[in-house]
Amino acid sequence: MKKTRFMMVGGFLGAGKTTTLAWLARHFQEQGKTVGVITNDQADDLVDTMTMRCLGLNVQQVGGACFCCKFDELVDRIQRLGTAPDIILAEPVGSCTDLVATVVRPLRRLYGDFISVAPFPVIFKPSHGMDALLGQPGGLSVDGAYIFRKQLEEADVLVINRVDQLSPADVEAMRARMDEVFHGVPLLAVSARTGQGMTELASLLEQESGVAQRVLSLDYDRYAAGEAEMGWLNHTFRVSSAQAFSLDAVLLRLLERLAVLCAEQRADIAHIKAVGLTPVASALVNHVGGATAPQLSRASGAMPLTADVVLNARVSTGPDALTTFTRQALLDVAQEWGLQVQPGRMQSLSPGRPQPTHRDGVGAVGAP
Repeated sequence: MKKTRFMMVGGFLGAGKTTTLAWLARHFQEQGKTVGVITNDQADDLVDTMTMRCLGLNVQQVGGACFCCKFDELVDRIQRLGTAPDIILAEPVGSCTDLVATVVRPLRRLYGDFISVAPFPVIFKPSHGMDALLGQPGGLSVDGAYIFRKQLEEADVLVINRVDQLSPADVEAMRARMDEVFHGVPLLAVSARTGQGMTELASLLEQESGVAQRVLSLDYDRYAAGEAEMGWLNHTFRVSSAQAFSLDAVLLRLLERLAVLCAEQRADIAHIKAVGLTPVASALVNHVGGATAPQLSRASGAMPLTADVVLNARVSTGPDALTTFTRQALLDVAQEWGLQVQPGRMQSLSPGRPQPTHRDGVGAVGAP
């Protein structure tokens, strides 16, 4: 019996997991393989799900908690993809760790007759990587940096993303330092945006060896504290105008304004993204915090009278404050562009304590 290959790609918020999975999906489809995608979030209305569907992919979503806490729902979503695809690409919540013990090993133990699990890569952006190596939290809280470091520690493969933004000397310096700290762990340098190094990542994911090598020793109190510090907002709404407007420009302006409001209150951005949808086109904008500016990741060129928008924001502030920032940014941009805003659903929260369904490895199976 043919087994479905399960490829989960980990990494902190803003590391580039969605772009990586989109590249991998295209790559495997070009090889004639069928591909399914499973996204994951602490709430519903996920931009990543909309983005993947806009690419024509078969997508299921696990919402309300991470894969580890909704393991049975993950298995259900695998089944809902329909006739077993050759490959399932899975994107866990960006603030989640301990995935080898709570997802990878349980899948192999319970469903190994039907699912073949790939090595687990963890991707990271250079700024977070250097902060972790130097023992500095950077734009993360101390507990947030703890989660990030634990993500790296459990990886079967470490993947430096966005190397197209670095000089060759900087790439080699990071390679050398990562090898000192995580000696023996395979290390790749890629750009999911340009495709640099991505073929090597795809080949590595097809290997049968080197899977689930590391089970974490993890302080779940610190883990829970790090997740709870993050405000998590998902919002759907419709914008309309009597005159055609630039969907790309409006979305960019919305993220710019939201970033300013966060900065004024010293609320560090982990990741903000928004997708705008019309019947004929879609636009995607991203902001990964730090010194960067919001970017138009996929231009639509659309000049609609109406568009539906899904906004996701992950910011180091309370959910009430994040709701206030978001509503103010929407009001400001609507006034600036002469838009009417019809609110849809808004979910704003701080993640609860992780309670994994299974935990295989050193120590007892079950929730910590």
